[in-house]
Amino acid sequence: MHRTPIIALLILVACRPVPKPAPVLTPPAEALSLLGDTLVRPALNAAARATMERQLADARAEAAARPSDPDALIWVGRRLAYLGRYNESIAVFTDGIRRFPGDPRMYRHRGHRYITIRRFDDAIADLQHAAKLMSGRPDEVEPDGQPNARNIPIGSLQSNVWYHLALAEYLTGDWSAAERAARAGIAVSNNPDRLVSQTHWLYMALRRAGRHAEAAETLRPIRDDFDIVENESYFQLMKHYRDGISPAALDQTIQTGIGTPSNASLAYGVANWFLYTGDTTRALNAFRQIVKTDQWASFGVIAAEADLARLRRR
Repeated sequence: MHRTPIIALLILVACRPVPKPAPVLTPPAEALSLLGDTLVRPALNAAARATMERQLADARAEAAARPSDPDALIWVGRRLAYLGRYNESIAVFTDGIRRFPGDPRMYRHRGHRYITIRRFDDAIADLQHAAKLMSGRPDEVEPDGQPNARNIPIGSLQSNVWYHLALAEYLTGDWSAAERAARAGIAVSNNPDRLVSQTHWLYMALRRAGRHAEAAETLRPIRDDFDIVENESYFQLMKHYRDGISPAALDQTIQTGIGTPSNASLAYGVANWFLYTGDTTRALNAFRQIVKTDQWASFGVIAAEADLARLRRR
C-alpha cells in the first residue's frame, strides 16, 4: 500500500491556513470589537429579513440537491453573512475548503468574513492562499448576492481577493503589504468602480507610510467623468484626496450620520486625511464617533477601531 512520506504531509499541512480558535460567543453575539465590545448581529427590518431568510432556505435546498457543486455551497455561506450570521458563514466556507480544497473562492469568502469578525491574521492567511490558488487562472466575474441599482456585477474573483487582502493588511498596520496587494488589485481592475476602491486603500497605505508624493501619483488615473455604479463613496474620497479636505467637510460628514457601510467608509477616509496631515485630535475624535455606529461590519468602522486600538497599545 502506498504511503505518503510524513515530510510531504507536514509540508501540505503547513501550506494551508489554520485558523486560530475563535472566542466563545453566544448568538446573537458574533464578534468582539478591537476595543473589547461585544458585537451582535445587525438589526434588519422585517421585510428584508423575510426576503433574506427565504433566499437562505432556497440556497440550502440547492446545496442539498447538488452536493458536488461548490457554487451551491458558496451561496449558503454568502446568504448567512447577509443575515449577519458571520460565524455560521465561516463554518460553511470551512466545510467548503474541506470538500473543495482547490477552489480559491472558499478562501476568498472565508477571508472576507474573518475581516468582519476582526480575525485579521486568519483573513490574511486565507486571502494569500486564495491568491496562490487563482494564480495563472483566468479571472471570473463574481455574481452579486445583493445587486446594485443597475444590476451590473462590478467585482471579480481576483479583484476581490486583492481588495480584501489589501484591506486586511492595512488593518494590521502593514502599509507595505497593503500597498503590494492594492497594486495587484489595480492591475486586474477593469472598471472604474474597482479602480477607485483599490486605489482608496493604496492611497491611504502610502499616506500612512509617509510616502505622500507616491500617494498623490495614485490619483492620476482617477477622472471626474468616471461612470460609477456602486462605489460612489470611494470616488468622492478620491476627489477629496486630490483637492484637499476642510475641517468643515469632516464635521459635516460626521454630523450627517453613518447609517450605511458606505457612509462609514466615507467618514473614515475623511477622518484619516486629518490624521496624516497632522490634525490628530480632530481625526481621533472622528474615529471615536465612527465606532459608535451600529454599522460595525463596515470596513470604515473596522479601520477606525484598528486605529484606536493601536493608540491604546502605545
